Amino acid sequence: KKTSYAQTSQVRAIRRKMMDIMSREATTVDLKDLVNKFIPESIGTQIEKECQGIYPLQNVFVRKVKLIKSPKFDPARLLELHGETTNTAAVAPAPAAATEDTGKKV
Repeated sequence: KKTSYAQTSQVRAIRRKMMDIMSREATTVDLKDLVNKFIPESIGTQIEKECQGIYPLQNVFVRKVKLIKSPKFDPARLLELHGETTNTAAVAPAPAAATEDTGKKV
């Protein structure tokens, strides 16, 4: 037999295991590091290894990622991630326009 399909209980067990692996990986690392794990398919191979007892899987890839809860927005951290440094010292305000009158006073 060339192909075989997993039973429904096996599919549910595989999905449960995948959700456990993905949530564990997402909570332990930063968002930038998580994306770096998705690119070389290290999470796909980990899912493949851990699900071998349930059903023999091959060619496991992460095709789609869904953001369930967005992280808190921190502008300083965003600038830090993009390589820009933040200056915490107060910047002196621009000098006010000169209030000199050029006309004659009467």
